[in-house]
Amino acid sequence: MQCDFGLIERARSGDDAAFNQVVLTYRKRVFGTISRLIGRPEDVEDVAQEVFLRLYYSLDQLRSAEVFEPWLYRLTVNAAYDYLRRRKRRHESLMADLSEQQVIAADSAAGGKEDAEQRQAAEIREFVQELLSEVSEEDRILLTLKEVEGLSLRELENIYNVNENALKVRLFRARQRVLRAYERAKGSSGKTGSAR
Repeated sequence: MQCDFGLIERARSGDDAAFNQVVLTYRKRVFGTISRLIGRPEDVEDVAQEVFLRLYYSLDQLRSAEVFEPWLYRLTVNAAYDYLRRRKRRHESLMADLSEQQVIAADSAAGGKEDAEQRQAAEIREFVQELLSEVSEEDRILLTLKEVEGLSLRELENIYNVNENALKVRLFRARQRVLRAYERAKGSSGKTGSAR
């Protein structure tokens, strides 16, 4: 879905109605990207609001309407990075404040509310998150944009400001790290008899 260049130009010149139309055009796409990058549905709207605030206050820095989409993706990825960094710091301090019994009680209370299908889906998501946590945030986001969002190498070139060959190398290495994490997890689950 591509926004009309004229609409973007009007938004750049301060037309609030045009800006609102740009937001409506890209809202679903931005929300979807953020959702896949941060993995916490309850925080997607807050991060998306941050993206559109950044967009509003920096729209005059956009070089031309033709580069709007990669530029918006860059804003979205950067906002997701910022969120993940804040959350990691907050999570580390919150988990340090909880006793082991509190963590166990919270886990069992949450588990009691889910039915078997929801638990299985949650286990799969958790396993995928564990695998992705084995690679850097940069690699995880690159893989998500390529494999989940379906961005082309050309679109990724515009977002990351690197050439296609460098992107191919980064994608290959990120995939290899995820595969190695999977093999380690598969090996350790086989030893412990865990059913993953």
